[in-house]
Amino acid sequence: MVRCYKALSNPPPSCYNLRKVKIHVRRLRSGNGGSSSCAGDQHPQLESPGPAGSAGGTPSRRTRFRLQFPQLALRRRLGQLSCMSRPALKLRSWPLTILYYLLPFGALKPLTRVGWRPMSRVALYKSVPTRLLSRAWGRLNQVELPTWLRKPVYSLYIWTFGVNMKEAAVEDLHHYRNLSEFFRRKLKPQARPVCGVHSVISPSDGKILNFGQVKNCEVEQVKGVTYSLESFLGPRISTEEMHFSQAPPNNSFQKQLVTKEGNELYHCVIYLAPGDYHCFHSPTDWTVSHRRHFPGSLMSVNPGVARWIKELFCHNERVVLTGDWKHGFFSLTAVGATNVGSIRIYFDQDLHTNSPSYSKGSYNDFSFISNNNKEGIPMRKGEHLGEFNLGSTIVLIFEAPKDFRFNLKAGQKIRFGEALGSL
Repeated sequence: MVRCYKALSNPPPSCYNLRKVKIHVRRLRSGNGGSSSCAGDQHPQLESPGPAGSAGGTPSRRTRFRLQFPQLALRRRLGQLSCMSRPALKLRSWPLTILYYLLPFGALKPLTRVGWRPMSRVALYKSVPTRLLSRAWGRLNQVELPTWLRKPVYSLYIWTFGVNMKEAAVEDLHHYRNLSEFFRRKLKPQARPVCGVHSVISPSDGKILNFGQVKNCEVEQVKGVTYSLESFLGPRISTEEMHFSQAPPNNSFQKQLVTKEGNELYHCVIYLAPGDYHCFHSPTDWTVSHRRHFPGSLMSVNPGVARWIKELFCHNERVVLTGDWKHGFFSLTAVGATNVGSIRIYFDQDLHTNSPSYSKGSYNDFSFISNNNKEGIPMRKGEHLGEFNLGSTIVLIFEAPKDFRFNLKAGQKIRFGEALGSL
């Protein structure tokens, strides 16, 4: 039902210009339970103001100050939007959706009453071109800074993220020509002693997000939020390249990874903040036999975002290194993040991450087992393995006996070389 605050002397025209008439839209129910006729093909009914208290009386003060929208005109406009292609529709919906979430007091909520629906926060965040932004950030990081500008820029970064430069191999800030060199700074040899007693050490500095035993083929990225083990690691690799158990194909993916009877599968997730040491090392003595690269999104892996987006690690670009250690299967996965499109593995010169184009859901396999090297690539505990450009996440998934125990607490800070767990 549509009310006009000014009585019309002439009969209502056949079509109303709703952009010029100040109207108030209210949904009414008729006595027999039907809804008011306000369809696009029917004409709205205009009523003149009558005496106070009557059906057509003067609108109350609450009604007069309510945000009012021309319903029919908006419906026509929204109908035009629905006919657009999906990319064009997403582009046109962006500004309105951003305003919907930013403006206070629900200023744009009345739009939802006439058929418009904002994109969800997760969908809005996923539509941000994070790969393009990360490539632009990478180019910016490689720009050489003038000598006089290096100390102010790096000092601001040190103050913002709490970087401890006393541990750096080179403490002089003028030595680092660009931001990329500063991010990938090396540490003094004595800054990170490697624990020789425990069987598995932390491969990097960071924060422990989650750890424990893998159950029901699900791994926790943060407490209460899980992702599929098979989606994360990808399909099973042939037994010629990996020492998988000869389990029947109908067994779960988790059981196919366990090679020795009586063993279990464990996981540990370490988040690297922007101020942490950005290189990662071998967490134990093992042999790398296969690399699988998943191109993907580059969303933030901050713990807050990880609680927000399910299977975040499966959406993001990642490099999965798989092999075996003395207790069976072992894997280390470097997960990319916003502004961390560059993942480098020192012994893999063929790896190129954050390429401009990729096929969603695709992956690239590379075997380190060849005719000349049937043993793969041996890695010693604490040996340099790779580096990130800014900060990201390391995920360890490995097989171990049932008496393996983690010496950790969720949320604790850890440094490279410190013990994760032991038998």
